[in-house]
Amino acid sequence: MWFLCVFYHRLLDYRRPEVESLAELFGAFGGDDGGEESPSTRSLEWKLPENHHIDSPFHFVSLPSEEIARSIANRSILVKGFYELWGQGSSYEELEKAIKDFPDERKLPYLTSDSTFRITVDSFGKVISLQEQNERIQGLTYIPFKGRVDLRKPEHRFWLIETDDYGSNNGLPPVVQRTIFFGREVGAADRKLLPTYQLKSRRYLGPTAMDAEMAFLMANQGLAQPGKVVYDPFVGTGSILVAAAHFGAMTMGADIDIRVVRDGRGPNCNVWSNFEQSNLRNRLYINLVTGQILVGMLTHRNSENELTFQVFDAIICDPPYGVRAGGRKSGGRKLLRGTVGPYTVPEEKRLDHIPSTAPYSLAECMHDLLDLSAKMLVMGGRLVFFFPVVREDGLTNAQFPEHPCFTLIASCEQILSLRYSRYLLTMVKTGAYTEEIKESAWKKHLEFKENHLKWLEDGNLHSAVFSPADSQEALGAKSKFDRDSKPKYRGKYV
Repeated sequence: MWFLCVFYHRLLDYRRPEVESLAELFGAFGGDDGGEESPSTRSLEWKLPENHHIDSPFHFVSLPSEEIARSIANRSILVKGFYELWGQGSSYEELEKAIKDFPDERKLPYLTSDSTFRITVDSFGKVISLQEQNERIQGLTYIPFKGRVDLRKPEHRFWLIETDDYGSNNGLPPVVQRTIFFGREVGAADRKLLPTYQLKSRRYLGPTAMDAEMAFLMANQGLAQPGKVVYDPFVGTGSILVAAAHFGAMTMGADIDIRVVRDGRGPNCNVWSNFEQSNLRNRLYINLVTGQILVGMLTHRNSENELTFQVFDAIICDPPYGVRAGGRKSGGRKLLRGTVGPYTVPEEKRLDHIPSTAPYSLAECMHDLLDLSAKMLVMGGRLVFFFPVVREDGLTNAQFPEHPCFTLIASCEQILSLRYSRYLLTMVKTGAYTEEIKESAWKKHLEFKENHLKWLEDGNLHSAVFSPADSQEALGAKSKFDRDSKPKYRGKYV
């Protein structure tokens, strides 16, 4: 079944991947095993309306049923709604002809005398006054509505959506010609949860707390749901796990700074406070050990030399990459250099002991994250994390870390400035972790570290982002990024 999918016009790169992930979550690909298809090859069929840009909020998508479309819309963060399209045209005359040509057997069940309905007029790229909206609704008299109008709780909702050929001066993706859609609402988004979980209402916040909208998107990419276990190895104030717990998943986290997790800012201002605030306390378990110790506790080898005890269904995180917070690892410089040997903390000092740490480069962090995830994720489990990329001349040339156990299924760019952006990478575990895989992954890490830009090392990304403009720009010379040189619409696919 083809549906008109209308997106919110934001986070453009994230829209289709979110729908693809939720389609898998709700069984659009034929069950949990997906038949003979691997997770990396599952995808939905998409089409664009004629003369529409790829960044347009209007897309056509094929889904197995209305129930799946409704479930996706109700859970999605970026989908405004799914609609059964009754007609479209570049004018109201064309729209009328298209609606009349739509099969009666698909229209009449929703036009009966014992039903209630509502018609909503919406637009994109323009404002339609209340008087104009009423005039457009009055012009739909050729549709044989027999039911009663109910503006509060109608059984059937119909939408008249209009977009105009507004040119390219308002920052929106270009549309060649005016388009008018009319259809029946199948499912609509519920974005009320975003104000409920907004950061300004949280009891416990940190400088790197994840925005609520992005946290819910990450949880959707990780397929969080009841019965699943989600892990965040860089838990901080727990923003990502709060989103996963909202969708019913059991959550677990770890952090190198025990004070952030254990103490917070007091007994009523810590990670647990954020969960209690949302009545999610019973879905959180915080693990106060480092990732290396956790892996040692939970893994063992089977007869085929595979490192097993795959306990997590998803690992969702925002690793430190040195812009707002730099990475640190356990050990301290002297211990890592071998100047001093391992030591045992006396029993009387363990409660307040703060372990020594050392700088943690992004390349090393990525390798450890992939290695940990390969060991701890179940087969088919998802790794969802952010990866920073430096932009040159307003463009990105991204090279992502790889691992033999994982297949990359989505990469979504969020442009943060003219100098850098970050990609939300979604990977699916498609191979078992063995000693041979471990050696192969180490070789990939060395190759990635050698071939990638030097900003992967500690501090260089921060310098690339915050370094002052070059001397010519500082002296007042015309910048290549000045206002007049920018394209009117800066979508990814210009």
